[in-house]
Amino acid sequence: MRFDGKRVIVTGGASGFGRAISEGFAERGARVMVTDIDAEGAATVAKGLEGAESFRLDVTEEAPHVELAQLMVDTWGGIDIVAANAGFAHRMGSTSDIPTEEFDLMWAVNTRSVYFAAKHFTPYMPPGSTIVSTASIGGKRPRPGLTPYNTSKAATIMLTRGLAEEFAPDIRINCVAPVASETRFFERATGLDTMTDEMRAGVVEGIPMGRMSDPVDVANAVMYLASDEAGFLTGVCLDVDGGRSIS
Repeated sequence: MRFDGKRVIVTGGASGFGRAISEGFAERGARVMVTDIDAEGAATVAKGLEGAESFRLDVTEEAPHVELAQLMVDTWGGIDIVAANAGFAHRMGSTSDIPTEEFDLMWAVNTRSVYFAAKHFTPYMPPGSTIVSTASIGGKRPRPGLTPYNTSKAATIMLTRGLAEEFAPDIRINCVAPVASETRFFERATGLDTMTDEMRAGVVEGIPMGRMSDPVDVANAVMYLASDEAGFLTGVCLDVDGGRSIS
């Protein structure tokens, strides 16, 4: 897969899946705009990639998406690929104990951000362009303790399918559904800096491939869906779950 000269936006690009996605596209010839609410982190990632730039993007706000779209036009003349990867998780627990503000935040970060990307970036995306968002296998096979998060990811999957039909055939829109990975997701969900061996074993037990996902696994799936090799795929949610959803 090559992306020579392609103009790519990655949201949530400062760490985890987003960092791996940014690095993967850059290594394959793309010009990457690394965006994140963590401006310093996004700038650090961009500095390590040839031809990359960075932009502070709070995906819960609409105005910065308009500004970013114009920046892409001014800098590179348009947009070819959007990896709408930004995501957020609430602390694990009973739904009745989760503050309403956190429930609303799940929708703003995990779902509405994909709507903003489609609304404000597609006018500058030529035919053949693509959007790939990051959902979660929890959006298909939820587990207790993360119901608002899983619900927002399920909505992201349906939003992907609806947008795919709406923008076809000019723009393909797909998503990936990763299984758990040791990224900031677990820090936010558990409040721990690292997973305990017991927690890790409990998660891996339900994954036939015997391990959690690695950011590179997710990046590879995103790049495949954005590539010419996937040119007939739209409305697809690709499970990157090591088989967790089999049973």
